[in-house]
Amino acid sequence: MSYYGLVMGAVLILAIGFGHVMVVKWEYYWGHRSWSGLLVLGSGCAVGSLFIENAFLSGVMGIFAAVFLWSIHELFKQPKRVEDGLFPKNPKKK
Repeated sequence: MSYYGLVMGAVLILAIGFGHVMVVKWEYYWGHRSWSGLLVLGSGCAVGSLFIENAFLSGVMGIFAAVFLWSIHELFKQPKRVEDGLFPKNPKKK
């Protein structure tokens, strides 16, 4: 019996949850114009997953690559959510 699929599913759920929190904090502290940092993280994880021989770790890196790259899209939608009052606005930002 293999639990690989269930474990990878759990990793995916946790990574998506991490991505939601990360987008809120990222936009709060650095703004949506710093999206290139997420591009570097996502690309680094994607490339890293290609060179890791362990299937589990490679899969985890691939999942986080997808989360970081999708977070770029969500980062551009976040200012509207802040404007609508769904998330706090950083008073120190212009």
